[in-house]
Amino acid sequence: MISTPRPIERALISVADKTGIVPFAGALVARGIALISTGGTARELTAAGLPATEVSEVTGFPEMLDGRVKTLHPMIHAGLLARRDRADDLAALAERGIAPIDLVACNLYPFAQTVVSGADAADCIESIDIGGVALIRAAAKNHEAVTVVTDPGDYEPVLAEIAAQGGAVGAATRRRLARKAYALTAAYDATIAGWMAREAGVPFPETTVLAGRLVQQLRYGENPHQAAAFYRTDDGRRGVATVRQLQGKELSYNNYGDADAAFELVAEFNAPAVAIVKHANPCGIAIGETLCEAWDRALACDPVSAYGGVVALNRPLDAATAEAIGRLFIEAVIAPEVTKEGAAILVRRTTLRLLVSGGVPDPAAPGRGFRSVSGGILVQERDRLCVGPDSLRTVTRRAPSEAEIADLLFADKVVKHVKSNAIVFARSGATVGIGAGQMNRVDAVRIAAARAAETGRAAGVPQSPTIGSVLASDAFFPFADGVEAAIEAGVTAVIQPGGSRRDADVIAAADAAGIAMVFTDMRHFRH
Repeated sequence: MISTPRPIERALISVADKTGIVPFAGALVARGIALISTGGTARELTAAGLPATEVSEVTGFPEMLDGRVKTLHPMIHAGLLARRDRADDLAALAERGIAPIDLVACNLYPFAQTVVSGADAADCIESIDIGGVALIRAAAKNHEAVTVVTDPGDYEPVLAEIAAQGGAVGAATRRRLARKAYALTAAYDATIAGWMAREAGVPFPETTVLAGRLVQQLRYGENPHQAAAFYRTDDGRRGVATVRQLQGKELSYNNYGDADAAFELVAEFNAPAVAIVKHANPCGIAIGETLCEAWDRALACDPVSAYGGVVALNRPLDAATAEAIGRLFIEAVIAPEVTKEGAAILVRRTTLRLLVSGGVPDPAAPGRGFRSVSGGILVQERDRLCVGPDSLRTVTRRAPSEAEIADLLFADKVVKHVKSNAIVFARSGATVGIGAGQMNRVDAVRIAAARAAETGRAAGVPQSPTIGSVLASDAFFPFADGVEAAIEAGVTAVIQPGGSRRDADVIAAADAAGIAMVFTDMRHFRH
């Protein structure tokens, strides 16, 4: 182990992302550090007037295979891997005329960006970095002697430490940078492996690797005694991972979860839509001619639960909607964009977190969800399917009307985002009652109906909002009692997957009451 750091004498620079590289290299040169470089990086440095020796001059071997082979050579890797406290290693270098390399600044070909751009498979393959990964891993392995810099954000801190330590970098910094380097290469390989699995049509490969970049160290997790952080993956979907926070307090673990749940829900709808979410469950969702109308109708579903909730919109937040939202205490608002006037109105709510994502998530995009269990990870495809009118199977004597079908499809999209057992009452494109997370389905119906009736009374409505509504269930009714409770609440039509052994009893209850029922053959459990 090296107790005293050696001054850096020789650095190898090979970067795909050239952000800040010229000032960094210039500062190294100013300290008398010799530069070795490759291809485009060498050209950029020499164009800036910096002396840089091409790798091919060091190795005595030209770049070949269109640049696929440049740095993979003993003259480079022995200079990186030689242990400075081993006399035999140093003697081996001297015998072959190899000079040590003390610092590597390297980052990798933008493979993930190439994939996202829609490039064909051949171009994606060419974007897989080989030499850069080998340089980074070699330098990181020998971090007792070598400094490896993979992030342009580390250039300034490294230069500051070199200046403070007489030309050297301290052991703690070298270890930190090595740890960061291995995380980079691990994530890079994970991205490539995931892409290759998708290309081969393998949804669940033999080994799955999760990789994300730290965005924020959170104050705590679901509870104050739990540590937490937020990481961004290379998924590429718009949503909470792409937001810019315009105002308000720092986002919490629960804020992120609620904002994601709300935004994914409003993304299901083409019309202007507003969702209000509390504890990852919607307490109101509606569509309207305008966002402001959708807000009013969503809030009417359960204004008590909406207090302190998270609001999502699928359109840019305008002044009228901002004014309406600003009358209630809301933890966060997430929207694809916000108008200047809308932002100016909400700025008065200093604690409200205002988030803009740059777009709405695609509800039909493929993706995977993960859940940790003791000793393992559960992985599943995202629930990205919804039924259309042509998929509905009428099972009762009375078929639903066109207006009922529109509400049934609306309610079915909503119930997909409610924790199971889940029940949604809806009318005219707005929820009027929601029953979430119950251990039996009939209780979910009763709770949703009771909350709706209570809300109606508080609003001075002469009858329960569930009268004349439709009902969606995320899974089949195992007994007729759930549908009977819905009938008692005043529904005129029901949408459910079907598939119970007692479907005939459930259908008979609907027929006896003269209501319509359709089956979708698609369950939407959300545990």
